[in-house]
Amino acid sequence: MLAGAHAFETFGRYLPCDLCLRQREIYWAAMTISAIGLLAIRQWKSVRLVITLNALLFLCFMTSLVVAAYHAGVEWDIFAGPAGCSSTAGGATGEIPTGIPSLEDLNRPRGTVSCSEAAWRMFGISMAGYNALISLALSVASGYFSLKALARAEKPSELY
Repeated sequence: MLAGAHAFETFGRYLPCDLCLRQREIYWAAMTISAIGLLAIRQWKSVRLVITLNALLFLCFMTSLVVAAYHAGVEWDIFAGPAGCSSTAGGATGEIPTGIPSLEDLNRPRGTVSCSEAAWRMFGISMAGYNALISLALSVASGYFSLKALARAEKPSELY
């Protein structure tokens, strides 16, 4: 998901809005949880760790589902978007900086892309809509594997 988002930004020149960036943060959190969890499971083989890792990933992907569905709802004018998502691209005054930036230029707030306008759609579904669908699938998968690990525990003592 992150590679796809960055590819759209780099090659397609689609700038992310604030809600797009929030969705990316959730995937970064999921990647961090996965890496730490896999290292822990490799070090200490425990069904409890597998269940915990999958449960944490389930929560991450459910959070991603909520944020992505909210973003898609903002794009369809179902929900009001956050206040920070309504400005235009460019500088805070609308001017685009030229030349070498100074420290003042780096600290000056920049405008953002509007969250209420979908930059890209395929089959009528925006990137936020696809993220919601993928987050739902990942939530189901991580929840399934958490429950499967719980059911496969041969005895309750393996959980502790």
